Amino acid sequence: MRKIRKGKSGQLHTKHMLWILTAVCCVTIFLGLVLNINGGPLNSIAGFIFVPMQQGINNTGSWLFNTANDFRTLSDVLEENEKLKAQVDELNIQLTDLKMDSYELENLRDLYALDEEYSSYEKVAASVVAKDSSNWFASFTINRGSNHGIKPGMNVIASGGLVGIVTDVGPNYSKVRSIIDDISKVSAMMPTTGDNFIVNGDLKNMNTTMTISFPGLRDPDNEIKVGDPVVTSYVSDQYHQGILIGHITTIEDGANNLTKVGTITPIVASEHVEEVLIITKLKADGDPVSTEE
Repeated sequence: MRKIRKGKSGQLHTKHMLWILTAVCCVTIFLGLVLNINGGPLNSIAGFIFVPMQQGINNTGSWLFNTANDFRTLSDVLEENEKLKAQVDELNIQLTDLKMDSYELENLRDLYALDEEYSSYEKVAASVVAKDSSNWFASFTINRGSNHGIKPGMNVIASGGLVGIVTDVGPNYSKVRSIIDDISKVSAMMPTTGDNFIVNGDLKNMNTTMTISFPGLRDPDNEIKVGDPVVTSYVSDQYHQGILIGHITTIEDGANNLTKVGTITPIVASEHVEEVLIITKLKADGDPVSTEE
């Protein structure tokens, strides 16, 4: 008879034991069928051996079935999770698009309101496509040029008031110098008193207080107050009359005690200029005649 090998520990290998139990089970079942044994020791032995084995097989089968179901459930969950992630990504894209559309619509509304506010001027809309290296839009480039009727000296407005003036023009672009630039000088006027004065660009002030300055304003009766509007003057040879520049932020007596000095907060937020309107009539051609009664 063939000897059954033992493992290093001196015990039977598990696979050999399984073969032995299987063989005994099969023999028991065979004898039970052939001899039609319904009772006795042989049937008891078969029950003792086979029933636990069958229960083990049933339990193993149930475990495998449940594990397979759990695996399918986990796979379904993972697949559903990926679908939900894709839906969330798509919704985020749609939300971003809606925000951009809303932002662009708001810009268009602002331009329309600005166009209505200065309805006596013929204007061309443009977008800012580049700016200088500073934090402010002291000078910038727009996407309209000579092909669109733009000329040097044309006034540029946005967000309720004056931005600057066109300095250089190409076929499809123009460069604009802002009123906040250090070399900018704008002839201004106080609507409340009719006094004329010069507003200077001031990037140093812009970096600290977001204001530009005026060095000499006559106000002998102390009528001018903080918050009063400042507009372009009728005596300017570059800027059309009555365009809002900003509002008085500070005002005090000058060194000579004859004029006032102070600062103005520009009406246009010069840290972000995106859409502008260019007044296509030069000041040299005259200010437009108002049709309002």
